[in-house]
Amino acid sequence: MIAVALVVASGVARARDSSSFEVNDDSTPAPALVVPPHPSVAAMESLGRQLFFDRSLSASHTLSCSSCHDPAYAYGPPNAKAVQLGGKNGRLQGQRAVPSLRYLQNVPLFTENYFDEDFDESVDNGPTGGFTWDGRARNPHEQARLPLLSPLEMANARIEDVVAAVKAAPYAADFRQAFGERVFDVASTAFDAIVRSIEVFEQNAAEFYPYSSKYDAALRHQASFSERERRGLELFNDPAKGNCARCHQSERGSSGAFPAFTDFGYIAIGVPRNRALAVNADPKFYDLGLCGPLREEYRERAEYCGLFRTPSLRNVTLRKTFFHNGAFHDLRQVLRFYVERDIHPEKWYPNGEAFDDLPARFRENLNREPPFDRHPGDEPALSESEITDVIAFLGTLTDGWSGK
Repeated sequence: MIAVALVVASGVARARDSSSFEVNDDSTPAPALVVPPHPSVAAMESLGRQLFFDRSLSASHTLSCSSCHDPAYAYGPPNAKAVQLGGKNGRLQGQRAVPSLRYLQNVPLFTENYFDEDFDESVDNGPTGGFTWDGRARNPHEQARLPLLSPLEMANARIEDVVAAVKAAPYAADFRQAFGERVFDVASTAFDAIVRSIEVFEQNAAEFYPYSSKYDAALRHQASFSERERRGLELFNDPAKGNCARCHQSERGSSGAFPAFTDFGYIAIGVPRNRALAVNADPKFYDLGLCGPLREEYRERAEYCGLFRTPSLRNVTLRKTFFHNGAFHDLRQVLRFYVERDIHPEKWYPNGEAFDDLPARFRENLNREPPFDRHPGDEPALSESEITDVIAFLGTLTDGWSGK
C-alpha cells in the first residue's frame, strides 16, 4: 500500500507518493514518519473477530476472549464456575464473575452524578456507567484492553508480548494490509490497533446487540406473552412486589430505544461471601466494588463501598453464575435471596452474621427498597408461584427467539 505523504518544502505544501515525510530545504533530512492508513470498519471487525478467538494472545496460550465470553452464552461464561481461570499458567482463579459483553453499546461514560435524559433528567442517579463491575474501564477501548494485561486473565506482562503473538499469527498479513506494512515496528501503535480491532468487533450489532428476544418482538407487536409471562412482567415492574424495574428498566426511554434492562447504576445488596474464592481465604479481604480494591481512586469514599454496577438482565436465563462474586448458580435461588434476605437471613448467611461480605461500617450503604424492606416474621414480597412467573418473564429476554 502506497501512502500519500504531505511534503513541505520552502513553505509550499505538495503531495507525492511516498511512505515518509521529506523536507527539501537543504537541511539535514528529518526522520521518516509513517503515515498510517485508515482501515475500514469491515477490516477491523474481521481482525477483531480473529483476535477475540485467538488463544495465543494469552500468556498461557490456553485462554482467549471467547473462553470467558462464549457467543453460545450471549458472550458470557460457558460454565457454572463462580469465577473463571486465567493467569500465566491458565489455572489462576479470578476475583469476580464474568459478565456478558452483550448490550454494552449504550453504557454511559462513568460519572458520579448521572442525569438520565431518557427518563427523568432532573434526578441525580449518582454513580453510573463505565465498564466492568466497578466501572474502572471508562470506555469500550479500555474494556477491550483490560483482559489482555490483567494478571488474573490473559496475563501478558507487556504490550510487546501481545504484539509478538499477533505478528506470529496466521492473520498477521491481514493486519499489515489493514494497518500498513510497518504496523508492528512500534509496539504501542500495534497494540492500539489490536485493541481497536477487538473494540470494533464488539460493536457488531448482530453479535452484540441483536434485540432478537421475544420481548423485543413484543415491543414490535410481533409476539404476545403467555399468561404466566404477562404476570411475571407485572410483578417485575410492580414497585411493591419485585420492584426489579427500579434498576433493570423494562420500558423504552423517551428516545424510543429498546431497554437494556439495567440503569447502569451502582447498588449494594449484601450478597453472601463466596468462600469458594481463593481471595476470600483471607478473612481481612473484602471486595468492595466501587471503592476497591481493583478500582483505586474511590478507596476513601465510604459511601461507595459495597456498590457494584447493575448488570443487564438480557439473556439472564443462559447464565449459570450470578452476582459479582459468583455466589449463586440458579436463577430461582437469586430471586429467593432477594425476597428473603431480610426475612430469613440465617438461610443466606450460614455463619450467623448477616451481610458477611461487607464490613459493618459500610452496611448503611445497603439497599432497603422493596423487596429489601422486610423484617423477620414478614411475608416475602414474592411467593414461590410469583417467582415462577417472574422467571417465565425473564425467559422472554433471551436472544434468538424463533417465534414459537
